[in-house]
Amino acid sequence: MQSIFMDKGKKPGEAELKSALSKTFPYWKTIEEFTLKAEPSAKGDWHFSGAKFGWSYRISDKKRVVIYLLPRDGFFKAAFVFGGKAYEEVMASDVSDEIKNELKAAKPYAEGRGIRLEVKSKTTVRDIKKLIKIKVGN
Repeated sequence: MQSIFMDKGKKPGEAELKSALSKTFPYWKTIEEFTLKAEPSAKGDWHFSGAKFGWSYRISDKKRVVIYLLPRDGFFKAAFVFGGKAYEEVMASDVSDEIKNELKAAKPYAEGRGIRLEVKSKTTVRDIKKLIKIKVGN
């Protein structure tokens, strides 16, 4: 599934994002603010991933992307890549079994295992905050 923002020449603004995400926009802001507070050296930036995928928002520190936020129609996805130590910490944490199962099923690559979570509820936001803490700590 591709971004709701596909025009390479037009970086999404807050008004367009709020309109596109609808009821989930406050969740986006909560996750963005939480990530920037958890990793003070991090910065958020829009990135165009090509005509096939469109615009996404990345929050990165100096070395890596902490979280990817992927806007969709009426919701968004949060994506992570977890290396070995972080993976083990997620599996030992109290995040939902659904997230653990998805991470366990993810194909391992050199940079780690990647997952994408649909963000449509406060419950998911709580788990994402836990994942951000783990990612920042590893």
